[in-house]
Amino acid sequence: MTLSHIKKDNRPGMVDVGNKPETSRTAHARAIVRFPRQVLATIQSAGFSTSKGPIFDTAIVAGVMAAKKTSELIPFCHPLRIDRCDIDIALAEEEGEVTIDCRVSVRDRTGVEMEALTGASVAALTVYDMCKSLSHDIEIREIRLLEKSGGRSGSYVADE
Repeated sequence: MTLSHIKKDNRPGMVDVGNKPETSRTAHARAIVRFPRQVLATIQSAGFSTSKGPIFDTAIVAGVMAAKKTSELIPFCHPLRIDRCDIDIALAEEEGEVTIDCRVSVRDRTGVEMEALTGASVAALTVYDMCKSLSHDIEIREIRLLEKSGGRSGSYVADE
């Protein structure tokens, strides 16, 4: 097994995808934000809004913007023409958690996993930023790729 971004001279570099065919590719990533009980109660009573604005709507916008700018943030990611980026945020009140799912699709020469992971991560960071005045005990956890499809390596589905 070799690392794709390490060249023969043992130096890092971008993978050449110029000769690869464009194919449909998708990825689904998830981040979980866990709130202390009092923080969750406070934001619920405020209609999931803070002085900065609506928490979840702002996180969705930030996550989509981040997915679109992944190649500007991660050195060897190729810029992709994203066809779709959907971010869904769901509250699991019993657990005191918010689940952020980011699904991205493209028709391009390379995968879109990093865009989905970046979108989920930045959406989670935005939730944290909007609520940090209430507590610094908010946790972002389990940022992970759940599935991907397309490309030479085929499909992947994470173990639950």
